Amino acid sequence: MSRDVLLDNEPVQALGDPGHAKHARVVSHVQVVAQRKRRATPIRVITPTAVRVEAGWDRTAPRWAFANRLRIRDDALDTTRANAAAGVRNAAGVSVADAHLGAAILSTSSAQVTVITGDPDDVRKAAGTRPVTVVAI
Repeated sequence: MSRDVLLDNEPVQALGDPGHAKHARVVSHVQVVAQRKRRATPIRVITPTAVRVEAGWDRTAPRWAFANRLRIRDDALDTTRANAAAGVRNAAGVSVADAHLGAAILSTSSAQVTVITGDPDDVRKAAGTRPVTVVAI
């Protein structure tokens, strides 16, 4: 059984700043994922690129070296994903980044989806009817 763990804006911001009040909490969640990967549990950690932009995560900036080492994948906002995100935005009334997050949730083929977020209500709206585990930090 595969699992996707998606990161929303606030967890990404916390990864980029060791002084962030929620940095340790987000790092502990990412460490749990790393431990499960070592036990051969197929887990992908993903951040939609619109979320990266909202959080200010520039993969070329030295400030983000720690987050870059965590092997977090990008979910690109290409034409297909942009159309899906626009549909989520129109239906749920969420931000562009949350709409992209919702499109990533709705399009994954993984059996289980977890979202680490600072805004669980918007994630639930963006996920629509797709079952998702929301971890509020």
